[in-house]
This record gives sequence, C-alpha cells and structure tokens, in this order.
Amino acid sequence: MPRIRLDDLNRPQREAVTTVEGPVLVLAGAGSGKTRVITYRVAHLLDQGVAPEEVLAVSFTNKAANEMRERVEKLVGPLAAKKLTLCTFHALGLQILKREKAALGFPSGFTIYDASDQLGVVREALRQVQLDDRRFDPKAILFRISRAKNAFIGPDELPDAEGDYDRITRTIYPRYQAALRGFHALDFDDLIVETARLLDRDEAARARWQARYRYVMVDEYQDTNRTQLHLVRHLVALHNNLCVVGDDDQSIYAWRGAESGNILDFERHFPGAKRITLDENYRSTPMILDAANAVIAHNAKRHPKKLFTARPTGDKLQIVVAPDPEAEARFVAEEIDLLRERRGYKPADCAVLYRSNVQSRPFEEALRAQRISYRVIGGQAFYDRKEVKDAIAYLRAALHPRDEISLRRIINYPARGIGETTLERLTERAHERDMGLWEVLRHADLAPGLTPKAREAVAGFVALLDQHRPALDGGRNVAQAARALCNAAGLPDDLRAGAPSPAAAQRRIDNLEGFYGALDGWEQRSVSGEGRKLVNYLQLLTLSTSDDDDEEGDRAGSVATLVTLHGAKGLEFPVVFLVGLEEELLPHKRTLYPQGPDVVDDSVDVSEERRLMYVGITRARERLYLLRCRERAGRDPRARAQRRIPSRFLDEVPRALCEERDLEVATQLDPAEEEAFARSMLERLRKLTE
Repeated sequence: MPRIRLDDLNRPQREAVTTVEGPVLVLAGAGSGKTRVITYRVAHLLDQGVAPEEVLAVSFTNKAANEMRERVEKLVGPLAAKKLTLCTFHALGLQILKREKAALGFPSGFTIYDASDQLGVVREALRQVQLDDRRFDPKAILFRISRAKNAFIGPDELPDAEGDYDRITRTIYPRYQAALRGFHALDFDDLIVETARLLDRDEAARARWQARYRYVMVDEYQDTNRTQLHLVRHLVALHNNLCVVGDDDQSIYAWRGAESGNILDFERHFPGAKRITLDENYRSTPMILDAANAVIAHNAKRHPKKLFTARPTGDKLQIVVAPDPEAEARFVAEEIDLLRERRGYKPADCAVLYRSNVQSRPFEEALRAQRISYRVIGGQAFYDRKEVKDAIAYLRAALHPRDEISLRRIINYPARGIGETTLERLTERAHERDMGLWEVLRHADLAPGLTPKAREAVAGFVALLDQHRPALDGGRNVAQAARALCNAAGLPDDLRAGAPSPAAAQRRIDNLEGFYGALDGWEQRSVSGEGRKLVNYLQLLTLSTSDDDDEEGDRAGSVATLVTLHGAKGLEFPVVFLVGLEEELLPHKRTLYPQGPDVVDDSVDVSEERRLMYVGITRARERLYLLRCRERAGRDPRARAQRRIPSRFLDEVPRALCEERDLEVATQLDPAEEEAFARSMLERLRKLTE
C-alpha cells in the first residue's frame, strides 16, 4: 500500500489527520475539505500499522459513505478498503443486530420496515381502535413515535397527552411496537435504538464491539441525535479514540431529531478532547464568505470560526427585489439565460434554493417558458414508484410470510377475489387464535364465514408464494425468479389494464424491468454464497434512504437545479439564487409563531433558520443572488397578495458587499453591454434559422 502524502494538506488538516489517539473534535467550516480529512485520516491509520478491520467511519447517507469509500480506495487500494467499515449509522446498526440477533430475541432473523411499511402498521392500528385514518395523519403519529424512540421513551412511558395527536399516539405507539415484534420486524429508528439498548444490557456484546473497533470516526457530527451519541459512547468507551468532524453552523436538522448540543458539548462529553478548526474555504469567493461570516456571527451559541480563502475577490452579491413571486421567478429564468449568453455559464451551473417545496412552482413554470431544462431534487425516487414497491412486496412476502404489511399490500393485488370482507374475517380469526395472518391463510379452509370462492382464492395465493419461494431463496438467478413470480401474479397484465394509455402502461412495465435489471446487476456483482441471497438485496433497498440524491438527476449535466435549503446541504454550484428572503419564509413562520399565528413571542430562537441562510450562502462558488418579493399570496393562489417584510437575515449582510436591484425600477444597460446583448441575440436567431 503506498504511503499518503501529508504535504497535500494544509496545517490544520494535517493536524486533524495525524492526531489519532484520544477524542478529537474537527470543526470543518463549509468548503474546508472535511471529506479529504476523513479519508486521509483513515489512510494514515493504516500507514501507522492499524489493521483495517479495527477502523470504523460512519456517515449519514449512502451517497456520503460511498464517496468516502471511493476516495479511501484510491489512497489505500481495494484490498485494504474492503476490510474497513465505512457505512451509515443505520447500516452499522443492522450489522450489529444481525450478529447479535439471538440476544435481540429474533433468532430466526428479522425484516426491516421502511417508511411506507411503518405507515401501514399505523393505519392498521388505527383500524383496530376503530379510528378513521382520514381524521388523523398517520405520518404525524409516526413522527411522534420516532421522536419518542430516539429519546429512549418506550410505549408505556409517554408523558401525559396535551393535544389530540399526542393522545392518539399514546394509544397507537404500544400497538405499533407490538405489531413490529409480532412480525419480527424493525423500523429505521430501531436499527439504532435497539442496538444502543442491546449494548446497554448485554456486557458480552458490548465488549465484542468495543474490541472490534479501536478507531472510530463520525462525519457530519452536528446531525447526530441522542441515540446515535449513546451508541458512539458505547463503542469508544474502552479506548476513547474518537474523531468527529462537523460544523455547528450547519446544524439544520433539529426537526428530525438532530441535537446541535452534541457537537457544542463534545468536549464535556469526552473530557480531554482536542479541538482543531478548519477555516480555510476552497469553494467560495471572499465576497460570499464575508457575507456568510457576517450572518452567522449573529448566532450566540456556536464555536467561533471565520472562513477565509485565497481565491480572488469575485463579484458583489446581487440583492434583487421583485414585485411578486412570478416576477421573481421570471428574473431568475432570464438571468440564467443571460449568464449563459454573456458569461458562459451552463444551466447546470445554476441552482435555485428556497425554504419550502411549495415555492418551486413559479420557478418551474418560468424555466419552462424560457426553455431551460431543470431538475427538482427531492422528487419521487425509483423505488418509491407503486409498481416497484408492489414487486418488492411480493418478494418480501414470499421470503418472509410473517411480514404482514407486505402480505396485506399484495393479498388482493391484482384482484383475485380476496376482498375487504374476506380479509376482515381472516384478521378476526388471527386475533381469536392469537396467530399471525400467514398461519390463518394456510388454514383458511378452517376459517368460518368464508365462501368456497374466497377459500379457493386464498389457497391460490398461498400456493403462488409457496411455489416461487425456493427459486427466490436459492441465491442464483434471483432476477429471473423475481420476474417469474411477478408475471405469475399478473402484475404486467394489471399495469396494462389499469393505465390511462398504452404509453403510460409501458412506462410502468419498463420500471418493473428496470427493477429486475437492477436486481440482476446486484447479483452479478455479489460474491457467491450467503452474500447473494435475495434477502440481503431487499435489506439494502430499505437502507437506501431518501437522503441520497437521484442518480438520474446527477447525470443530467445540462439542467438547472431547484432544491430546498435542507436538500442543498452538501452541494455546491457556481451560481446560486437564494429566493424568498422574507419574514415567515426565512425565518419560517413555524419558527416565528410556535404557538400559532395569533401568538407573538419575541423570545423565539431563530438560530437554526439563520444556519439555513448560512448554508444557502455557502453553496455558491462565484455568484450569489439574494431575492425577495414585495407581495406574496401564500399557499392559496386565490388569496389576496399580502405585503411582505424583508427577512431579518438580509439586514445582516453588509451592504458594502452587495449591489441592489429593484425590478419595478426601469434600468438601462450601458452601451457596451447593450451591444454585446444585441450580438448574442442575433447569433441565437441565426442558429435558430439554420
């Protein structure tokens, strides 16, 4: 293995890489090369004689983990990289629980439920207590259950309820957990929560994993929650060799459980920790960084740091005031066109960042009108398409019949004569006999109240899964076996019959074929034996969360990007349009009025909203536009437009860094710009006529 060149790093980076003993806090400002530090640190450990099996590096998304692995492989070679554990928190939890499944109480294994499966469990629990899930949003209940789990609050430990949703959560949470246990299933939160609980109570398991990993690294540490911190503390308790890399100024996920206090209090949690600050930025111009530093300095509780760069000064920031959202969007689309004509930027160099997804519509319309292609990051993922999820449900039900969520999804899809009445009677039979649904299905001939036709339909469904299970579980030609099961179930025929047009049907069938192709590709890449089992692929799919960007969009290259500020974290663009900079949008009204729109509280904390502004500013490499509207109608386009107050964060940007433009004030190009614009338009017309 070649030794790495430490002189490729600046001084703080080199210090972070070579400080390998004891706890280390690396405060990595935006664009300061944190991934470089992590990958070089892994390589340096191996240079020092550390066995690769003893190194663990954890990130939050599969994309980040894969990028880390690719970079490490270039430094240490594929053989050493393969022995390292470079993964997400959820993948780490899955690895530990699979090894310790007997201690967990699932000696025969378990299924992982994704968000869709979890919602199915909540809906079934609502039906059991005779509540209409149209009255209560299952997602809101699931959010409260997740928040309780990650705070180590069990089903019987929820505090007294305050509102309707809190009260119904107290009822649903115990049923939800009981259902998961009955199905031998874990949800995403369980992969970490149950791992932490296991290490709490099982001394032998704790000792095994503490001895396994002597050097632990955590990326994006500002995004960790209480449970993840608990797990990390267990893993490093024996040796205390922990290096965390993060930036408290980019902590923007409190709404999903992240606790910025984990990074702010790191030195209290791990006494004797060394703090190293990476503050040289390799991304943005000084103008952009000065604006970012000025804004974030208004947050009181933070680790002090000030980004700087050796890059040229760059262009001033553009503050643009538009009369309304349509004018704001037209300006952005036309400016992208002008930048393409005058500055040589491509649409792919440009990104529109906004606080909420509902702001995207006018920008999509304006870009279409300007004939500029675009992508919206956060759209429906391939594996979330109905036909693909149906195919996955068939495979999961065939391999793991106790998976009742998958069973219920496909038991009468396509329609085979097992209607709601039949399913209710089968469910009642299961409750009466304290049996799982699958056991009842296998003995449906004994269930009272079923018609001969219903019994025949149930028997055919059971036979279908039984017939195809051996081929699916064989570890060879699993894509072919999956296609055979779905064809036998009638999925392609139903897609053809139910689609509004032959073209729409073909698109959905193509999605199925794409799924089989992905399954075949995975099988070809997998090692022989247990590693090629279909159950491993299905678990891998479940771990592929929505945090990972859509590869199709990444390959587009020629399209502009529309993305929320939360979705933009980790991305960068030469040109950024940060739009909707108004009070109640950024900072958001949910932050400004936590007790409701009629309750004004001057003590509200807008620090996380300010961090969102900071993240938006630091996505820009060369040009940054800050836009706001004078009037906006809100969510309802029929409502009367209301006067908007500029975001307080705009006032925190020094005006010496900016040029201001008001779209309601007529402006005139100087003669040189006017002539250049005329020439570019004539050239475009010439190309069109050709």
